[in-house]
Amino acid sequence: MTEPLHSTSPADAARLFALIPCAGSGSRAGTAQPKQYQVIAGQPMVLHTLAAFSGVARLTGCLVVVAPSDSVLNVDDSRTVVVPCGGATRAESVLNGLEHLLAHGVRAQDWVLVHDAARCLVTPAQINALIDACQGDAVGGLLALPLADTLKSAQGERVSGTVDRADKWLAQTPQMFRVGALSVALRRALAVAGAGITDESSAMEVLGHEPMLVRGSAHNFKVTYPEDFALAEAILNNRVP
Repeated sequence: MTEPLHSTSPADAARLFALIPCAGSGSRAGTAQPKQYQVIAGQPMVLHTLAAFSGVARLTGCLVVVAPSDSVLNVDDSRTVVVPCGGATRAESVLNGLEHLLAHGVRAQDWVLVHDAARCLVTPAQINALIDACQGDAVGGLLALPLADTLKSAQGERVSGTVDRADKWLAQTPQMFRVGALSVALRRALAVAGAGITDESSAMEVLGHEPMLVRGSAHNFKVTYPEDFALAEAILNNRVP
């Protein structure tokens, strides 16, 4: 990208950007190609994801981070830019994307909503709900769901205990934080925890922050395993246009 992702917003107004890490191989999905490009309900999964974000008018721009060798994705949306700066892990891809934003006109105080390309069932309403909840917060937050099922700990393939689920939530995306703060958090957290950083909230937590939990939807699941594709397609095909 040569042009900056910016608008004519007042200097003191924090803008909103989306960042979609899309550089994974999706090895657990059992597809012949990266799962984000698997066709669901008539188009590649990632295009459903991007369509949801294109329906959020207050976003200034959307950055999609793909692998350096990836030339598959072509997006016809003036607010969306595809950059081949993906890293070896999701966290590295997000950090590379944040650095790209900061180098192209996005300010440290602007907000970024990081969202999994494989959560193709997210809706503009859910994205807007997260923005509404977090814009006035000092830290930011994430969509999540209170845990409904009984949670077991294991030793090998045997139950070693039952975990109290009363205060347990399932993390989802988008996760919304200030661009500068998240960049610092990811860099420090990767140095400390490495592969243990599986989402943006965990990076912020390493620095002592307490992100806000905003209730999401059970439909906003991450397509991961082969059986997930049929379920995602059924939900998309039954949505009212």
